[in-house]
Amino acid sequence: MRFETHTIVQPLTAYIEAIFHFEGFQPDHSIERVVPTGHIFIIFELDGFERKTFDTTTLKANGRYTKVWVSGNHSKHLSISAHQNSEMLVIQLKPFGFYPVMKQPAIELSDKVIDAQALFGTTILDLRTQLLHQKEVTDKFKIVENWLLKRLEVSKAPSEELLEVLQQLRLQPFKNHTAIIASYTKTQKHLISQFKTYFGLTPKVFHRIYRFNEILKQIQNKQDLVWSQIAHGFGYTDQSHFIKEFKEFSGFNPQAFLKSDYHKEEPNFFPLDRKG
Repeated sequence: MRFETHTIVQPLTAYIEAIFHFEGFQPDHSIERVVPTGHIFIIFELDGFERKTFDTTTLKANGRYTKVWVSGNHSKHLSISAHQNSEMLVIQLKPFGFYPVMKQPAIELSDKVIDAQALFGTTILDLRTQLLHQKEVTDKFKIVENWLLKRLEVSKAPSEELLEVLQQLRLQPFKNHTAIIASYTKTQKHLISQFKTYFGLTPKVFHRIYRFNEILKQIQNKQDLVWSQIAHGFGYTDQSHFIKEFKEFSGFNPQAFLKSDYHKEEPNFFPLDRKG
């Protein structure tokens, strides 16, 4: 597989986590589970394949997407299709990158995957056509970069105080959640409203997502894991609370997760139908 990332320029670096392109992907599975990370994605398919999302219980297709689509901030795991010889260009926005680029409240896209035309109109298809006509990946990146620069409105960025709260949620353990929320100078109701507008999820959900992703990093490629110690170390009230949240974000209970060797995979993508 060929995988390339773009070096993001100012002022986009403040709002865009990554822009990457891949082609020749040869997965050994057709469905994979995605763990929420707090990011929003604009996805351009450049291969003509239809992508699907699946019901988390039955794994029956419940959504179909072609050309360009947007995946909002998710509070639970998402099951998506994986394809042979696929090619895509992906814009990964930071949690606060949606509003300045899209100019719409992020809450409108939370826990949703939607056709990009619903947000951008047919101009987004024209952009995809431009990408298809470029042979060099660097030229594809430049087209997307120029589009983002034209759309970006820095004046719609969240306040520094709001960004500081988000940063503390990312960096501090969950046991400090109450203190972090209390540090906000306005009311908790105002904070939650601002988070929904700019980031799409509440402060508590973000903190839980960050905690779970840190757990996945901590257990990756580790042996002899003791779940009770992990649960206690990350501030869960008890084992059942930990198991419930683990399943909410990954779709697996911890023991099934280990049995499938998912702690040896990439931390956020887990194949569901790998062949032998």
